[in-house]
Amino acid sequence: MFSKKKSNIPRRRSTQKVEATPTNPHVFKRNRTLTGTTSNRFDSANANADLKSPRTHVHDLSMQRRKVTTILVIIFISAIPVWLLINNFTATANISISNIGLSKTVDTRKYQDVVQNYLDQNPISRLTFFLNQSNLSDFVSAKLPEVSKVTQGRMVGLGATSFAITLRSPVAGWQINNKQYYVDSSGIAYDLNYFPAPSVQIVDNSGITYKPGTTTAIASNRFLSFVGRIVSLTKASGYTVTQAILPPNTTRELEVRLKETSYYVKLSIDRPAGEQVEDMVTAIRYFTSHGQVPGYVDVRVSGKAFYK
Repeated sequence: MFSKKKSNIPRRRSTQKVEATPTNPHVFKRNRTLTGTTSNRFDSANANADLKSPRTHVHDLSMQRRKVTTILVIIFISAIPVWLLINNFTATANISISNIGLSKTVDTRKYQDVVQNYLDQNPISRLTFFLNQSNLSDFVSAKLPEVSKVTQGRMVGLGATSFAITLRSPVAGWQINNKQYYVDSSGIAYDLNYFPAPSVQIVDNSGITYKPGTTTAIASNRFLSFVGRIVSLTKASGYTVTQAILPPNTTRELEVRLKETSYYVKLSIDRPAGEQVEDMVTAIRYFTSHGQVPGYVDVRVSGKAFYK
């Protein structure tokens, strides 16, 4: 009697899960983002690009083109200095000899080593546009006096630069204690000659006994420079020196014999070579015009010529 009738109890509300059907893929669900918007402020990760308007599509393509173009320009501009550095960087030196008429083969390896030594001490000079060729020539000449000049050439490969070596050509030679020295037209002394032996040889009649350690003092650069200048200036004046003689008991005087005269001319290393050659030429022309043949001519005093 206390139980309720089943017919009087209301039925509970039943819930059923609604599944998305293939025909309706965009059914609204909780926590689900609506897709398909064309707003320029909202871009869903799952948005369909086909839903964008043509104007928005063109705008996006233009933006992408600008980005790609900007990146390519930056890469190109950055590559220019890199390319310049690579194509002007000297890693190795290729040596060539610019002289002709050499009488012996030149070993270019030692000249390459000296050039590399200079580049090692001056790393910035490995860039061709920073290389000081004058300093390079001075450095190589100090190590190897037979070198007159070093000229930088073009790039011959990746990291390889050509350098042309100009060797000194001798105008006179002098042998002391079986040691042969040479001097070029600029008066630079050196001991390695790749050219035929010079026609002018210094005859040492000073009578001085040379001892080990004194050769450099006797064959000083100043003396050899003086001989070289005399030979060069005399040749420029139309005369040819065939012999240079050191007179007895002195090393500060010089006697030269010319191809055009039978007498010799006395000179002093303490007086400028150019002035003495000028006085010598004037005296020779005077004696030639007057038909005189002296025993010798002395031009060691400025503005005067003594003869016998």
